[in-house]
Amino acid sequence: MRRRRLLQAGLALAGGSWVVASAAPPTAQPAGVQPAPLRRGSRIAALAPGTWLDPADPLLDQLSQRCATEGWQLLRPPSLSQRWRWFAGSDRQRLGALQQAWLDPRVDALFYVGAGWGSARVLEAGFTVPASPRWCVGFSDCSALLLAQWAAGSVGGVHGWFGGDVAAWQRLVALLQHQPVPSLQGTPVQGGTVRGPLVVSNLTIATSLIGTPWLPPLQGAILVLEDTGEAPYRIDRQLTQWRSSGLLDGLAGIGLGRFSWAEDDVLLGDFTMEEILIERLAPLGVPLVRDLPVGHGRPNLALPLGRLAELDGRSGQLRLLST
Repeated sequence: MRRRRLLQAGLALAGGSWVVASAAPPTAQPAGVQPAPLRRGSRIAALAPGTWLDPADPLLDQLSQRCATEGWQLLRPPSLSQRWRWFAGSDRQRLGALQQAWLDPRVDALFYVGAGWGSARVLEAGFTVPASPRWCVGFSDCSALLLAQWAAGSVGGVHGWFGGDVAAWQRLVALLQHQPVPSLQGTPVQGGTVRGPLVVSNLTIATSLIGTPWLPPLQGAILVLEDTGEAPYRIDRQLTQWRSSGLLDGLAGIGLGRFSWAEDDVLLGDFTMEEILIERLAPLGVPLVRDLPVGHGRPNLALPLGRLAELDGRSGQLRLLST
């Protein structure tokens, strides 16, 4: 994943599909209690746990307007203007801002508006995620915080973004208000229908958490992965590590969002990205769906970590189940 390249357009993956016999769905771990729905008057803290925001970035103004339309107030703490090299302040400063916002009872949600790189350094600096439910929204590098939140047993982490089109924003709003959202449509690769809690992440960020307490257990889960700026051979290297470590054993199913890369990352005779993803993941024998509208690029449709979902490897649909 390349630092500060958050909204690269994804490249479409093409290919056929495979069907295997349906596997019995594993027992899903309990999803826990969701945070209270956001309502008019809710207060949202904007945080940059990683790379600093470009002062000319219109994201915050757009986000403030969108929140105001919903009757929400977007809070911009002083930490947003901090800068230390490529980080939005030192590790201790970013840690302090995150702790203060998380523990403030007047704050109803945390929006991770700055990503790039640095969230895992905040965890290393000593951030301990409370087990209480908390709306926390972000993606890319901020996947580290979302994974750590679910690993701590806290429900409310949402893999999504704020700068997409109106439809993507309204999906996020619906999730934060406990309203139903449409299923996501992908391309079937390997059949079967399974249910399990969602674990959604950037692959590179999740790989960097292997061996730490911040990567949640994956047994019985539906794992959704995406990435950007990584050549197919580097994706191959990461997935081989996951397979060799046994982390993928016992998964209920796998969904693949966008995986984008530069054209010169694939030379004549190399594996394509699609070939690597399928060659590494299909042998696990679980339902597999690709081309989900998730990750860097548009649309980047929101998915909540820990929510019970159903993945249909025949139709290519990923559906959230009622809480």
